[in-house]
Amino acid sequence: MTVTVALAGDTMLGRGVAEEIAVSGPHGLFAGDVRDAFHEADLALLNLECCVSDRGRPWDAPGKPFHFRAPPDAVEALLDLGVDCVTLANNHALDFGPDALADTVEHLRAAGVRSVGAGRGVREAREPAVLEAGGLRVAVVGFTDHPADFAAGPDRPGVALADLGHGVPAWPAEEIRALARDHDAVLVMPHWGPNMTGEPLRYVRRAAQDLVDAGASLVAGSSAHVFHGVAWPVLFDMGDFIDDYVVSDLLRNDLGLLFLVTLGRGGPSRVEAVPLRLDFARTRLAGPADRAWIFDRFAAACAEFGTAVTVENDRLVVAAPA
Repeated sequence: MTVTVALAGDTMLGRGVAEEIAVSGPHGLFAGDVRDAFHEADLALLNLECCVSDRGRPWDAPGKPFHFRAPPDAVEALLDLGVDCVTLANNHALDFGPDALADTVEHLRAAGVRSVGAGRGVREAREPAVLEAGGLRVAVVGFTDHPADFAAGPDRPGVALADLGHGVPAWPAEEIRALARDHDAVLVMPHWGPNMTGEPLRYVRRAAQDLVDAGASLVAGSSAHVFHGVAWPVLFDMGDFIDDYVVSDLLRNDLGLLFLVTLGRGGPSRVEAVPLRLDFARTRLAGPADRAWIFDRFAAACAEFGTAVTVENDRLVVAAPA
């Protein structure tokens, strides 16, 4: 018994994307072929890299240059994809303060989209979501390792913060162990490491192993804005999904992947990665030249972990080790 889970990385619907929504509405952000790929899945999740609100003021913190806020109707773009759950555990959830965070959770809830990784207090921020499809119950956990000033407290809104500098802290490890006992699969979505890195840092690799040892069936990370390799069953970074960001000629953060994971009670058995091209405030399937670049980079990144990649029908395929 298996289900297909669609997973996408940093989804930023603010700033230039919000301006595009104001002009043309939320339904043209993703090309039809991208929506079709999402609709192949039984469950769909992503990292929502902004708040969704028309309230609040920019978070006042030294050295914070970017503040991302999407209008309430941006949620309709997620519904076009069939998104079931998002993680809010990242460095933009509180960009416009606690009122905007509260609005984000409420707009998602009203649309039937679950969220993890942020809330009105630390208990709510750490609370998992349980998704059901195909007879399977999949528990979802989200946390971030930065920024510290966004951390939720007992009575303070914020994100589920986990300092990974010395390994995975007790609370996520214990949560994952408990969820693994009572659910068919546990999906962990950490937001870890710095932006614009071509490979996971050593502490991220160590934390990934800790999460798997605790009972995570699948780990799907974000933060780098660039996709990284797969060390089964860890997708170290899913890269960007939609944004208005400046493009690095070296790292090519305008080229990405949508992951379609076959997941069962024994964990994942197959990953199909769909190559994407991120234009300004719009995402479409990658063309031949971009697919070739993505394949070369993804295959090399996976090879570092001894993971083989093949190509089937213009998709990159990673199979579970025998």
